[in-house]
Amino acid sequence: MTNPRPSHPTGAALHRRLLRAGLRDVRVDDTTRAAYSSDASLYRVLPAAVAFPRDDAEVAAAVHAARVLGLGVTARGAGTSVAGNAIGPGLVLDFSRHLDAVLAVDPEARTARVRPGVVHASLQHAAAPHGLRFGPDPSTHTRCTIGGMIGNDACGSRALGYGRTAENVEALTLITGTGEVLRTSRLDNTHTADGCPTQQRELKALVARALEPVRTELGRFHRQISGYALHQLLPENDFDLTRMLVGSEGTLGIVTEATVRLVRSPAHHVLVALGYPDIATAGEATALVLTYRPIACEGLDSRIVDVVRERKGPAAVPDLPRGAAWLLVELAGDDRAELLERAAKLAAGACALRHRIVADPAEQAALWRIREDGGGLAGRAPSGRPAWAGWEDAAVPPAELGGYLRAFDALLAEHGLTAMPFGHFGEGCIHVRLDFPLDRPDGPAAFRRFLTDAADLVAAHGGTLSGEHGDGRARSELLPRVYSRRVLDLFAEVKSVFDPDGILNPGVLIDPRPLDADLRVPTARPPEHPPALLYPADDGDFSAAVHRCTGVAKCRTVARGPGTVMCPSYAATREEKDSTRGRAHVLQEMLNGELIGGWRSPAVADALDLCLGCKGCASDCPTGIDMAAYKAEALYQKYRWRPRPRSHYTLGRLPTWAKLAARAPRLVNALLRTPGLRHIALAGAGVDARRGVPAFARATARAVARKNPPDTANTDGRPVMVFLDSFTEHFAPKVAEDVLAVLVDAGYTPTLTSEEVCCGLTWISTGQLDEARHRLARSVAVLDDVARADVPVVGIEPSCTAALRHDAVELLGTDAARRVAAAMRTLAELLVADSGWTPPDLTGLEVVAQPHCHQHAVGGWDAEARLLADAGARVRRLGGCCGLAGNFGVERGHYDVSVAVAEQQLLPALDGAGPDAVFLADGFSCRTQVADLRDRTGFHLAQLLRGAARGDLAHTGGSDGEPGSLR
Repeated sequence: MTNPRPSHPTGAALHRRLLRAGLRDVRVDDTTRAAYSSDASLYRVLPAAVAFPRDDAEVAAAVHAARVLGLGVTARGAGTSVAGNAIGPGLVLDFSRHLDAVLAVDPEARTARVRPGVVHASLQHAAAPHGLRFGPDPSTHTRCTIGGMIGNDACGSRALGYGRTAENVEALTLITGTGEVLRTSRLDNTHTADGCPTQQRELKALVARALEPVRTELGRFHRQISGYALHQLLPENDFDLTRMLVGSEGTLGIVTEATVRLVRSPAHHVLVALGYPDIATAGEATALVLTYRPIACEGLDSRIVDVVRERKGPAAVPDLPRGAAWLLVELAGDDRAELLERAAKLAAGACALRHRIVADPAEQAALWRIREDGGGLAGRAPSGRPAWAGWEDAAVPPAELGGYLRAFDALLAEHGLTAMPFGHFGEGCIHVRLDFPLDRPDGPAAFRRFLTDAADLVAAHGGTLSGEHGDGRARSELLPRVYSRRVLDLFAEVKSVFDPDGILNPGVLIDPRPLDADLRVPTARPPEHPPALLYPADDGDFSAAVHRCTGVAKCRTVARGPGTVMCPSYAATREEKDSTRGRAHVLQEMLNGELIGGWRSPAVADALDLCLGCKGCASDCPTGIDMAAYKAEALYQKYRWRPRPRSHYTLGRLPTWAKLAARAPRLVNALLRTPGLRHIALAGAGVDARRGVPAFARATARAVARKNPPDTANTDGRPVMVFLDSFTEHFAPKVAEDVLAVLVDAGYTPTLTSEEVCCGLTWISTGQLDEARHRLARSVAVLDDVARADVPVVGIEPSCTAALRHDAVELLGTDAARRVAAAMRTLAELLVADSGWTPPDLTGLEVVAQPHCHQHAVGGWDAEARLLADAGARVRRLGGCCGLAGNFGVERGHYDVSVAVAEQQLLPALDGAGPDAVFLADGFSCRTQVADLRDRTGFHLAQLLRGAARGDLAHTGGSDGEPGSLR
């Protein structure tokens, strides 16, 4: 059997054939193909087409068309496959868009019927009101799909307590490679199968002829996932076809519906953290730990913990017991006293250096978050080089774990590689990413040598190539190193029974592609022109920057809470190309050059068009992707020395136009309110006609300050520089007035920056990076004198503060830029750090707070949260983005997405707030969006503090586009 060759129609011809076959949503455009060219693995395979089936009939039509056309078919959920199981050269079927429903929950039977595209977290949400949950819980649970979990036989941290996916699936409906429907069930412990009678007979005969190798080589320990689970078909297992099909990686059939088992969560959970001198010693202790009946036993390396502290701050890691490696052991039960007693016995008997018993759920969650982000946070190896998947999933019997880990460390040293191991130690499954030198000419060969040696090592310890991710493209070629020829032949015969034409997920498990073929990184080329941004974390290499994306797809998380922004455009459109990962894959394909021709390719423009530039990914993506920077780079490269869109000349140069408008603001405002002239002006500026236009202030903030300077007679003279941005200067001078007043009341002597100081933000967001660099260099030169004098610089507008903290360093890379970045403060950061300052009383005040996305990404909102809590306010902190995002939501073509983003969290929160609730938003964009969509006034923190200090929180609307006053 060979993989299907690309002799089928392509492009528009293929599109027509698939539409005629009955598929309604088929894409063959370059953007979609590039976005789906990879998953969470290090492989890239361009699909010929991507389709989004809406029902079983379309799936059957896809299989039928594929057989006729000689086209491979790959089923895909969230694309979180680390082994390359969710990519293919033919037709990719994305089930996450339409076939994503929880069809029914039966609380009495404790089951749920689901479509394959339903997200794990959505199933949990549907089951929770009944006190139930789906047992397996992989770290990608916020976006992975149940269909993908079935394909890989996913497990997660709590498989000790709840089992693998195979042990939680009760029935399946799938379409085989012959186009026939097969329904299997093990409900009520009765194993049945309806459909495909000939295949069932052939399957039973195959197993009957190979009982001895099936019994001795398969199903030897719980995490043995590699290959097909043919031991489930043994007579003693009553021909359990349901469990055999789970974990077959979409190579035997395409699941269209599943019935899964739900479990009741125990009433109490306790986490025991155990410290050990090294990871191998922790592995050896696992056998002892298992005697205390944990539902989870996870191993962490100290280097993972160090990365979390570095990336997210010391507060992100609760206190851990002494050690260089840890076991996190979760016990669960309904009897709290018995549980605590068992935890104490475990702590005493686990041979740990030190231990902690953690009963607080919030602290437990913080520790588990280290594990959940482990895959992404391990994207940089201890060497500082990029770390890659490929050997991230091997497992050995738990009794072999300590010896295996020691031998594995020796193997790493032999090959000159470094890693951060972690994983499901209770079941002997180790996750690790390695710094393979894929950027070197001999990189693929080095990759092959290591994987071959690693396979031999795991086989020597009685292990398996895969413990939960499947073999995929990364390990299928290595199956002969762990299984006999007789078992391999049996696998191939089973494949031919279900998929005689070899169309289902070609290149995986049977007739596999070489493990060093189709690697993503070695095919990338440096851009034709040097980048404008410096990318210091990637040694100035734009290719290394975009290849930071490992595909873990946290950007596809839709149900986001406070403190999370990424990715608002994906949540609005549910299109892969509009996710951070999809955009990264398109840029990676641009560097590859096979499909996408360069910076001016329509595919690049299509992928980046709806990027809001919110920078949410810069903090929320565990790999550190900064798509706002990449979009600015792409716009710079595309329009260098070329005409730009109108909005770049207007919105992108807003500070310049605002200074001109300040000469006659009443006249400009009147013209912009005149219907005919307004329409012409907006069209000429590239602004959507549905947008309101903020009025220019009648007097600039600088003019107001000169006319009414703050009274500093009673201050102690502590100097502070206030960075006056263009938005506050020309549209919201009262905010500047209140900032100055609050600083004076706090004992400071504030000074406004001079007119030539500008953060260059509007030039950055529109890719006018040469001008942005020029303006930032001038500004940094002025502010550096202040920073050298150890005087803090307080920003009023969060996006401008973030630009000076981050973008200035990225564009200039000078010590002066770094000094200025270190001197920048938000108002809350300055006040909270001042031990002599006490916030005014805000007891009982309801506040709906929208942190600015750029502040969330660069600096955070913790100081604001602490200040408001200390003041006694009742704060509802929102996540997500307001949707305006500077020039994005104003530009023509972006209005609908801008509103859809606002409708995710911001607008529902305001609509549900009490009549006296205050909308707090330091960002001018956030306040403008709400004023435009809800005609509601938003307030800066300084206004809130000044109003409270004066004892007057009755807020009234402002005029000329200024925020309302709290006085």
